[in-house]
Amino acid sequence: MLIDWSHFTPWSALAGGMTIGIAAALFVLLNGRIAGISGIVGGLFRLQTGDMGWRIAFVAGLVAAPLVWQLFHRLPDLHINTGYGMLALAGLIVGVGTRYGSGCTSGHGICGMSRLSPRSIIATLVFMCTGFVTVYMMRHVFGG
Repeated sequence: MLIDWSHFTPWSALAGGMTIGIAAALFVLLNGRIAGISGIVGGLFRLQTGDMGWRIAFVAGLVAAPLVWQLFHRLPDLHINTGYGMLALAGLIVGVGTRYGSGCTSGHGICGMSRLSPRSIIATLVFMCTGFVTVYMMRHVFGG
């Protein structure tokens, strides 16, 4: 992966981070719930009455956002250098990790850390360190 330094600007990342932060804050203020994606999507499979509408709307917004974005800007090129089997395995590992960690990066990394939750701070450190080690191992040990 190469960074195109001649076209790099932190402004889009800053705007995106601020948008996510404001959206998470509004979600907890207006809905009283943490914007953790794994919990929201997981709740779609529990079939509780009165709880589905906002979950469906939230997930639909996640799916619709890039579609709306591409009306105004070009989406970045996507390059995945592995097969479907490895992608499925990675998704399964992430899913198991979110169950053991009682949440995902959005719930712990955005919402939990903003509330200074010790559990979320530790979970986010574990997520990040695991990611660093995984990338190192895949690139330098296994030669991927």
